[in-house]
Amino acid sequence: MSAAIKQYISTKYDQHPDMFKKDLEAVDSIRTNAVNSLEAHVSGIQKITMYAAQLVWIGESQNNLRFELANILYNLASLYSQLAVSLNRSTSDGLKSACNYFCQAAGVISHLKDTVIPDLRTTPPEDMDTMTLESIQQLLLAQAQECFWSKAVKDGLKDGLIAKLAAKVSDFYDQAAEFGTKSDIISTEWIHHMTAKHHHFAAAAQYRASRDCLDKQKYGEEVARLRDSLVCVNEALKESRWINKIVLADLNGLKARVNDDLKRAEKDNDVIYLMPVPPKSELKTLDRAGMATARVPQAVADPYSTLGDKGAYGQPLFARLVPYAVHVAVSIYDERKERLVNTTIIDELEALTNNLRDLLQSLNLPASLQALEKPLGLPPSLKTHAEELRQQDGYHKLQRAMHEIRKLKDNDEAMYQEGVALLNTEAAEDEKARSKYGTDRWTRPPSSQAAERLYAQVKEIDGYLKSAASSDDLVKNKFKECESAIQTLSGTNRDLEASVPSSRRATLTPAVERAADSLSAILAETARFEREYPMQKIEPAMFENLFEDRLERYEGDKVIIAREKESQSQLATRIQEANAAFVTARRGDSSTKEREQALQRLENAYFKYKEIVSNLNTGRKFYNDLATIVTRFTDGCRNFAYQRRVEAGQMETLAMLTRSRPVTVAANKASDLSTALSNLNLNFQDQKERQTLRSHYAAQQQTPPPRQQQNVQSAEPLAAPLPTRAPHPEPGIWDPTQGIKFGGPPHAAPSPQGQHANSNVHHPAYPNANARGGGQWD
Repeated sequence: MSAAIKQYISTKYDQHPDMFKKDLEAVDSIRTNAVNSLEAHVSGIQKITMYAAQLVWIGESQNNLRFELANILYNLASLYSQLAVSLNRSTSDGLKSACNYFCQAAGVISHLKDTVIPDLRTTPPEDMDTMTLESIQQLLLAQAQECFWSKAVKDGLKDGLIAKLAAKVSDFYDQAAEFGTKSDIISTEWIHHMTAKHHHFAAAAQYRASRDCLDKQKYGEEVARLRDSLVCVNEALKESRWINKIVLADLNGLKARVNDDLKRAEKDNDVIYLMPVPPKSELKTLDRAGMATARVPQAVADPYSTLGDKGAYGQPLFARLVPYAVHVAVSIYDERKERLVNTTIIDELEALTNNLRDLLQSLNLPASLQALEKPLGLPPSLKTHAEELRQQDGYHKLQRAMHEIRKLKDNDEAMYQEGVALLNTEAAEDEKARSKYGTDRWTRPPSSQAAERLYAQVKEIDGYLKSAASSDDLVKNKFKECESAIQTLSGTNRDLEASVPSSRRATLTPAVERAADSLSAILAETARFEREYPMQKIEPAMFENLFEDRLERYEGDKVIIAREKESQSQLATRIQEANAAFVTARRGDSSTKEREQALQRLENAYFKYKEIVSNLNTGRKFYNDLATIVTRFTDGCRNFAYQRRVEAGQMETLAMLTRSRPVTVAANKASDLSTALSNLNLNFQDQKERQTLRSHYAAQQQTPPPRQQQNVQSAEPLAAPLPTRAPHPEPGIWDPTQGIKFGGPPHAAPSPQGQHANSNVHHPAYPNANARGGGQWD
């Protein structure tokens, strides 16, 4: 680390690296302590967070340290989870501490996913993609929630509360499994394991809910929930291949207990109570009691608070390179500046504007004036809409947005075509070599098999682009339908009034006309007070650290504010006087049908404009997100083509050297090369299993299962979820020593986030990681 920083200082700064000799030695020492914190001991937390805080500080001037920061935070989350599972959770204190560690581990993963990874200059590593981190976060939250559930069982709380806790545990495991299916790193074994836990806790939740129904003498509902609990247990037992013997025994014990209670409940209800048993569809959805949340440790969320004179980790390193006092000074200046601007300028302007609007509203202006001048006037709401479009340059704004989206789309398509061309070229070269040397000596898999993931992405991305193009056409058609009306709304008042047919003009006396003219002029002057001083966000980059000199620049604004206040007060008096002379002239006037249609067309155009703006924003986000996928796809194509060319060169050399040898020798060596390349790819069987799981969740999202409540599960082995549990360790909870299996290249690039299947007009079928559908039970 010190060598890399030393080289960076030498190339990027005028200062000599020897000035920071002590800092370079210190950063190496801190890093060594952090990366060697492998044991589950609380002392490791301080070692890792100290190094992370220094990385954040140094990273202010060296952004290439973000990848190092991501890895060290990943280690911190792992340490928190190891601390959690190392505790004795047979005691209340152990459960509380374990829950706290699990929540903090989830918080670190959340911070890593939302704050650190997006700032990376390069593609994140395979085990830190969004879907993998989401799955890990949900898994940690599931275990934290499970600790709450365990304590509730241990303390003998009411069955209704335990059912709510268990239901939320099931939800967490369900989400962990669902995100796991979208990850190319988390093994299918763990996906099945989390799915079993999901169903197990669903069964536990329904069983506890049935006991609550028994206490409340709801005998029919008790039977229904016991039946549903039995179905959940059977769903969990389908995953018995991937769970350990203790959890399997727990499931069988729960099934036996549910069967016994179900027989007793059915018999009692049939013979004694005779209450109707509601179908699944009529059962009330179980409430959730979500207790576990992702909590980012303070040292991670605000690392600067740990550095400095009062910080727990001492002075920041390389302070002379990036002076710490500069950051403090900027912070103080920003605070003083914001207070001055917001309090004495912006707040005053807003108050003056609000007072003026309140006065006009109380006098029914300018509506009364518009009603009098019908041939030229327009409804106030329509004028407001037109003014909004005018300020936004609505017509040209839509054209610019569509042009920008076309440019984004062209860039995505160009990058996609580049990747496809690389694959096609490599495939042609491979087929040419296979024809030249024959299949006996050219034994490596064809391109479509060696890069099955990339070839699958070719079809996926092509489908995304075609679907998006269809949605783009729909937006274009919307715009064409109301283009002229939007252009009119975006034009001048004269153009807007000219587009609306005139009706008869009221007969006014000269005195009323003079009053109307006077009032119109005054109202025109009021508009200046709202337009002349627009609110603007003030960026820190606009200012320097010279506090007093810079803040004095606002004195002129204070004087202007005082003048505006006085002028507005005088204007308000003039408005009231002019309005008193004008009120006698207010009268209504009916419009012709043609005029009404014209006004309605303009009103509809305004709302259509808002709709198109929303559509374009969605399209822009889609193409920006798709760019990430296409970039990864193209990079993968480049790497694959390069690896295949290297392998082809080796195989050609081998083929040339072994022409006089038995063909079998060359075939065996070529097979070894092919085997080596295949190690870079995921196991085909694992990919097939993963695809099956993804299809399962996708099908659930499209058609919610009729028995949603079948998906919950148990984490700690309990001898059928009774109010007490054995004090032995809970092997059902994930243990970091067992590990989540990582390895192999990704099967498919993560999908752009935030594109819901029903809300995104640019790609209705695009997967949405945030959508909850498959597997959710009630």
